[in-house]
Amino acid sequence: MPLAKPSLYRAAGVAALLAFLPAMAACTQPSPSSGPAESSHGMTDNALPGNHVHALAVNSESGQVLLATHEGLFDVTVTPATKIGDTNDLMGFTVGAGDVFYTSGHPGPGSSLPDPLGLMKSTDGGKTWAPLSRQGESDFHALTVTKSGIVGYDGQLRGSADGKAWEVAAAGFAPAVLAGHAGSDTVLATTENGIQRSTDGGKTWKAVPDGPVIQFAAFADPTEAFGVAPDGTTYHSADAGVTWTRKGRVASEVQAIAAGNGSGGSPSLWVATVDELMVSTDAGATFGPVNAN
Repeated sequence: MPLAKPSLYRAAGVAALLAFLPAMAACTQPSPSSGPAESSHGMTDNALPGNHVHALAVNSESGQVLLATHEGLFDVTVTPATKIGDTNDLMGFTVGAGDVFYTSGHPGPGSSLPDPLGLMKSTDGGKTWAPLSRQGESDFHALTVTKSGIVGYDGQLRGSADGKAWEVAAAGFAPAVLAGHAGSDTVLATTENGIQRSTDGGKTWKAVPDGPVIQFAAFADPTEAFGVAPDGTTYHSADAGVTWTRKGRVASEVQAIAAGNGSGGSPSLWVATVDELMVSTDAGATFGPVNAN
């Protein structure tokens, strides 16, 4: 049954999403006085490394759960969490097919990289990065991969088949998060007015009728998607974002989410809150701490 959107809930969602979407000009790189991050950070009681999480992703090739933060990229599959590569402010981050990573943001202290970073690519698990395009021009706060390319938002919604040549999409909205999957051309964009959905790799968009107002979205596979509202309410979609079912709630403030299929084939939802990393194996109904080996 379609989900209604009560006016009180919509107002709360709009306020939270507006707070979530800082002006692009206000985004700054980490303060040099903070110094570089250590190569490894402990996770006491499931606490997260880094001062702020910008993105959370699951690498389907390796099974890694990855955090993109102000202080760089971390593998939180292991304890203690391990820093990967240099200390850069990774505002946008996504994992594509074949263990390929893409990121954007700002260079860290002492870096010779251009600011903003534009789109960068890694083929060695995030240890090193190569520039692809828009260096010194774009800071993609929202970034995702599709079957046919990459979709990003840097103040304009852009799509690229190769990460080098970009086309601006005709879209009258500013996405908080873009969610796609390397096996599909369906993309979800979370906005203050509800979910926008594309089935052609981000070229054209339509609003999802009667969908919830969600702040975060992620695909576990080409058809199963998850969403989390500004108040922590979780949603699941079994038809790539066309219809949604309310499942549960995350009590703490959410910073980022990721989804993937576990060893048994059932989808899992990871949530990075301000305090810890949690996982749900029942489509977002309940959550427990991630007990890394």
